[in-house]
Amino acid sequence: MLNLVLFGPPGAGKGTQSQKLIDKYNLVHLSTGDLLRSEIAAGTELGLKAKALMDNGLLVPDEVVIGMIDNKLKENKKAGGFIFDGFPRTVPQAEGLDRLMEENSTAITCMIALQVEEGELIKRLLLRGKTSGRPDDQNEELIRKRVQEYNTKTAQVANYYEQQGKFFSVNGIGEIEEIFNNTCAIIDRHLTKAKA
Repeated sequence: MLNLVLFGPPGAGKGTQSQKLIDKYNLVHLSTGDLLRSEIAAGTELGLKAKALMDNGLLVPDEVVIGMIDNKLKENKKAGGFIFDGFPRTVPQAEGLDRLMEENSTAITCMIALQVEEGELIKRLLLRGKTSGRPDDQNEELIRKRVQEYNTKTAQVANYYEQQGKFFSVNGIGEIEEIFNNTCAIIDRHLTKAKA
């Protein structure tokens, strides 16, 4: 089973690349935002718990998010694997995810980070803001804050996976196809190693 953590700051191209990876490797996309929305819409116990917290402006605790991921893993036993988008964002989340994967007799294969320098991210997001309608894509100050937040919080997560020999970075600037091919080369090396 191929389990990927796809990382990168806002505007790095995670959405574009994850869709291509899902198609190629038959993966289930696990975006915590989507998971929260679907659990809330389905009125599940975890969804109701999350909604109550979110309605009060509180963050949904890790164990609730991990519980939702667990449900998704169990629902998709036949999948070729999973691609985690926007999770884990902290080391405790990464540790929780490792425990959960172990309980489900699998593990994170690797973490791939799309590297894009800040000036390019700002340019991309402001451009995206013209069509996305997202207010946080239209304000340069907010964009800088989001990139800063990513750099501060997720650097530790990269170190966590690096210590496990699972962290790889890909240049996120260039042709979409070229970035995709470089990402696939890393994944294919891992899959070959796993089969050996």
